[in-house]
Order: sequence, then structure tokens, then C-alpha cells
Amino acid sequence: MGENEAGLPNTSLQGKKMAYQKVNADQRGPGHSQYLDNDDLQATALDLEWDMEKELEEPGFDQFQLDSTENQNLENSETVDLSLDSIQPATSPKGRFQRLQEEPDYATRYTRSAPKSNHCNFCRLLKVLCMAIILFIFGILIGYYAHENCPSTVTSSGTIDLQLYQEILKTIQAEDIKKSFRNLVQLYKSEDDTEISKEIKTQWTSLGLEDIQFVNYSVLLNLPGPFPSSVTLSSSGQCFHPNGQPCSEARKHSSQDLLYSYAAYSAKGTLEAEVIDVSYGNADDLKRIKKMKNVTNQIALLKLGKLPLLYKLSLLEKAGFGGVLLYIDPCDLPKTANLSYDTFMVSLNPGGDPSTPGYPSINGSFRENRSNLTSLLVQPISASLVAKLISSPNDRTENGVCSPLELPNNEKRIINMQVQTVTKFKTIINVVGYLKGLTSPDRYIIVGSHHHTAYSYSGQEWASSTAIITAFIRSLMLRVKRGWRPNRSIIFCSWGGTAFGNIGSYEWGEDFKKVLQKNVVAYVSLHSPIRGNLSLYSVASPSLQQLVAEKNNVNCSRRAPCPDTNVSSVQIQGDANYFINHLGVPTLQFAYEDIKVLQGPSFLSEALFPNHATKIEEMDPFFSLHETITKLSGEVILQIANEPVLPFNALDIAIEVQNSLKGNQPNTHQLLAQATRLRDSAELFQSDEMRPANDPKERVPVRVRMLNDILQDMEKSFLVQQVPPGFYRNILYHLDEKTSQFSILLEAWEHCKSLASNETLQEAVSEVLHSINSAQVYFKTGLDVFESVLVGKN
Repeated sequence: MGENEAGLPNTSLQGKKMAYQKVNADQRGPGHSQYLDNDDLQATALDLEWDMEKELEEPGFDQFQLDSTENQNLENSETVDLSLDSIQPATSPKGRFQRLQEEPDYATRYTRSAPKSNHCNFCRLLKVLCMAIILFIFGILIGYYAHENCPSTVTSSGTIDLQLYQEILKTIQAEDIKKSFRNLVQLYKSEDDTEISKEIKTQWTSLGLEDIQFVNYSVLLNLPGPFPSSVTLSSSGQCFHPNGQPCSEARKHSSQDLLYSYAAYSAKGTLEAEVIDVSYGNADDLKRIKKMKNVTNQIALLKLGKLPLLYKLSLLEKAGFGGVLLYIDPCDLPKTANLSYDTFMVSLNPGGDPSTPGYPSINGSFRENRSNLTSLLVQPISASLVAKLISSPNDRTENGVCSPLELPNNEKRIINMQVQTVTKFKTIINVVGYLKGLTSPDRYIIVGSHHHTAYSYSGQEWASSTAIITAFIRSLMLRVKRGWRPNRSIIFCSWGGTAFGNIGSYEWGEDFKKVLQKNVVAYVSLHSPIRGNLSLYSVASPSLQQLVAEKNNVNCSRRAPCPDTNVSSVQIQGDANYFINHLGVPTLQFAYEDIKVLQGPSFLSEALFPNHATKIEEMDPFFSLHETITKLSGEVILQIANEPVLPFNALDIAIEVQNSLKGNQPNTHQLLAQATRLRDSAELFQSDEMRPANDPKERVPVRVRMLNDILQDMEKSFLVQQVPPGFYRNILYHLDEKTSQFSILLEAWEHCKSLASNETLQEAVSEVLHSINSAQVYFKTGLDVFESVLVGKN
């Protein structure tokens, strides 16, 4: 990586095989103590047991008899049919000796003769007592200084110390987050993102984070042209800019926001054609419109929301449209959000550097010429401009009811749209910091925020995101400086180029893909944490839903009652995209949202508005919501990074699959049968392997490592190769909260309604079937490996 200063830690570059493939190796999983593996100690324990067996055979012990059950077990130890359910922790010699002493007739059945010399025994006793006192005093002194100088081993031994987590999190203060936020906002007007990146690195370094690096990539960005785009009414010759302002007025009062009202990676040029209202642009809308009009090379008036923008544009492009005017209907927004005159930006990039699709943008990489990612001319416009195009008043609310914007079918509008963009190679900077784990440094929890990238705007959400991750680092490093460390490594990332299609995270992920596939345990997203102030909105992978729900419930008990504490697995915006869809990493995100937004159409967050800094402070003036998000995310990070057994739930994945097959979906009988088998295997895996591993008395380090390797890779089975544009490749995630079925099956069913063939549906069903079968085989194979290990040891 020519421009990168560094990448992952050296220990991670070599990678590691799955633990269950090398069970005979000397491995130490989370919570593994070196003393438990000491050969001398094991030999001593065996000698002690052998000596005790001999002692039991001496004349004074000839009356002792083992319990009949124990005798029977010992005699048949070679022929017992070992099952996973019957495995019990080994009985130590000490424990067996204690049970003998506890027998009621122990004293009567075993007595020693009186000592021959009381005086001699008294002297010996006195010497032993003096020596014991001296050793006791030395032990106290050694223990005292060891406690002062050595790190605490509470969490490294695998015990779940919630009190420790609370001690770390209680140092997070809203006032500190507020100061950090305001300092970052001061850098918002920077010419590029270098200054912001340097500031983030400086802050993290001052807090004590060990290894912080810049990871840079030269990528292809599609930037606004020197002049704002325009829309002209052919009938009157009136020219408007995207915000609805007449072009003549804009020349007198130019605004930088006008330049950034554009669709990155759109085609550029000029098109004069009829405007056709396609509403939200779904398959039914297009089917209805194509029956009435010829849409070839016409301009679609498209509402944002309900479906991914890239998917809707692909339908319009396939139908033959030449251009798109994109807007947000005011009726889809909360009443408090007045964005009628605001412009916005969207990106048509599915992810990463468009010039290096699927591989990292390092020196020497082949560069494709992809200045635009669609043949459509796409221009975002404000709702006020739409009202002018359709000759409608701006205020369409009557008696408290909002009337959606729509162009009458009997009216014809001819417009001329002009789109100007410039394509340039620019450097994107990622800030990456590492906190190395104590017992499993080769397992990573990635915590991701994003910082402002010049040449775009993304409101002030990036400042909230960066302030929150910095606050957590501050509290964590205070404890690390006192000698504590998490078991697994934590990687803190502030991504660049998020507004252009999550470019920074995609390039870093592609650069280190081989390492990350094996070693990443979870991704915690801090993208846009404050989007409202009324409802806590949590998104998590199925395997993490139980953990996140617990944190939600605890938070609601501390605060006012929460309207809803459900956790869903739905598509989200931001840099988690690569880790969900290409690595199959369990992911979670906490955020505050407006309830009305959650009830409205999904995918409105694809629009980036130029909100001012005061907007965030208006929603959270005391930064108490920022503090809550930091503590909720922080506690989950600590649990995943520190608990001996990963807090993932295998059964929840199988339940999610079954729930996704509910409803009247065709051709799903095979899927339902396979989903039942998956649930059976997951239940067996959960009861036979996860339950014992969560009991410290039954926990075996090698088995814990094997179990964790299986848990972290559970979702990889659900990555499919081909999905519609804008849809997640990880089919465990739904389009939104209103749909519970597999998104690719829903899309295929809608697609087949207008076609005589059901080939597309059959392909989608096959993809889902193979995913479910792969997951079922994965669990079953894991159980077989555990059983073979047990048989081999016996």
C-alpha cells in the first residue's frame, strides 16, 4: 500500500487457522490462566492422586470403600458411551479426599496410635508455627506489592465483571462530549479533511491510545461542477436552481449549498424531455405508467424513500428513462422538519473506489474509467421546486392532513435539465487506532465512526460520531493506564469518504480482507448517532439482538419509559456496509431517532442535508443523548471484547430465518423444511456447547476458543452473490421494519408478477435455500468436531 502509513498489527498479518482445526496445539483462549497449564503443577497433582491411592491401600485405610456408583463408573470407564450432555468437570484428588473426611464414621474407622514423645512433638510444632508466621508475613508483603504493580486479572480470567464495566463507563460525561463536538465543528470549513484527521489523531494520542495511524488511499471522486445545476421550463423559459431559487437571483446571492445539491457519479450533460411522475418508482408504479405513456428518454419525477435509491434507478434505467429529478415529499417528513427549500446530496456509488471495483486502491492497481455509474442524468431538487414545476402551492396541508405532491396525468411539462460534475482523484484518509488485547490479540472488535470529507456535506452528524468515539476512548484508556486490558483487541476507526459511498471503509476492508475475514469478531457502528431525540433506535445482527435488547431494557429502566425496545435487523446507512455484506461480521448500532421518521418511508436517510452545527445542539442541548449512546455502545463493546465466551446467540439466527419465511410466499415449502433442520441443529449447539461454556466450572480453554471461532462466523453462511442494486448481500437483514420476509424473495416475487416466467423467483429461492443449508451444515459440523475432540481425549 504505497500511500498507507500502516495497516493491521503485525500479529494479525500472519492470520490463524480455525481453532477447531488444531485442537492438539497449546492454545490459550479468553480467560485462560497460565498456571492452569503449568506442567509441573499437573505432574504434582497426578503424584498427589497416586500417593493418595497408595495411602488408601495401607492398613489404616482397608475399611474404606468407594461409593458403589463410583466403583461402577470406574470399572466401566472404557465402555461408557460418552455423550456431550453427560460431560462433567473432572474431580480433583483434593475434592475426593474432602468427601472421605466428611463421612460420619470417618473418625471411628480411622485412628492413629498416640505419639511416642509429647515433648519432641511440641518442639516440632513450635518450629513449624514460627516458620508459618514468617512465611505468612512475607506472603502479605509480596501480595501487597504485587497488587500495586501488577494488572488486575479479574477479567482476563474470564469472569464477567459488570462492576468493572460500570467503573469504566461512569467517567463518560456529557460535558466532555460537548466540548469535543464544538472543537470538531470549528474545523468544518477546512479546505480538505487533512486538518480534521490530524486533530482526531492528536486527540486519540493525548488520551493514551497506543498505535494510531493514517491509512490513505487515492480514489476517484465525483465532485460538483463550477456552476450549480439548473432546471428550465420550456414553456416559459424560467430557470431554477435545485432549491427552487430563480437562476437570476442566485447569481446575486450565490450559496455553496447550491453546488453540493447533486448526485455523485451521475451522468452529466443536458436533456430536454417531458417530466413523468413515477411516484416512488417501484415495479407497480412503472408498470402502470408504461401502459399510459412512452417513457423512452423521458425525465422521471421520483420520490426518495420506501426502496433503495440504486434499485429504483436501475428500474428506471431499464425502462428507458433518460433523466431523474429526485425529491423528498414533505408529507413523508415529521411536521417539525421543514425541508421544503433545502437541497441535498446523494451518492450513486454502491461502495468503494469506483475505479478499483472489488480491490484496493493501492499504488500500481489498474484503474477503470468510471466517471459515472449510471446512464441517467440524476438531479436532486427541493420540494419547493417540484411545487413550481407542477403549479402547486408550497403548503399542501389542509385540516392537518398533508396532500402528497403529484403531477396530474392530463398535464404535460417539458423541461430542460443540466447536470454538471467534475471527476478527480483525491486522497481519502482513514484514522485507525489499536488497543491490543491481552489473551486473544488476534481477535478484533472494530468500532467505526466517520469524519467530514471535504467537497461534500453531511450535516454535523460526523462531529457527533467522532465526539462519541473519542469519549469512549478517553474512559477506556483511563482504566488501561491502571494496568487493565480487554481480552480481545479493539480497533478504533474514523473513516473518510463516507458521503461518496463509504469509500474509506471499503478500501481498508479490501486491503486487509484476508486478515479481517479470519479475525474480526464484531463491528460497532457509530454512524449518525443523533438523528432525533424521541426514540432509541437499535439495529443489530440476529446473533446480537438479545444482547442489544438487554441494554435497551436497562437504559429504559434508568430513564423515562421507552416507547419501543424492539431490536431489528434492517439495512442501515454508513460504513458498516462492507463488514455486513462482504465479511458477514455481526454488527450493531444505537441511535436516537424521531418516532415519526421511523413510522414514515424508509431510506430517506440516503439524502445528506447541509444542517448547521446548531441543529445537533437543538436536538440534544445538554448532550445527554450523546452520553447515553456512548455508554450503551461502550458496554456492549466491553462485553464482546472481554467475555470468555462471545455473547452471541446461535438460536436467534435460526428463529430469524423461520420468521423470514412466514406469510403467503410461493415455493417456500423446501425452505421451511430446511429452516426447521437449521433450528434443530442450532438448539442442539446452544444446549450442548454454549451452555457448558458459559459455566466457569465447566469451561475448558481449548473448547472455548473453538466455540468462539464458530460463533463469530455464523452469519457468513447468509452472504449471497447476486442481489438487486441497493439490497444487502447478507440476507439476514431486511429492507425495513415493515417487512419481515427475505428481501430478495420479495423483490423476485414482485418481478415475476409482470413476467410469464418465474426463473428469477426460482433463482432467489435457490440462493436462500443454499444459505440455510450451509448454516445448518456449519452447526452440525461444529458439533461433530467437539464430539471428536472429546472421543480423542478419552
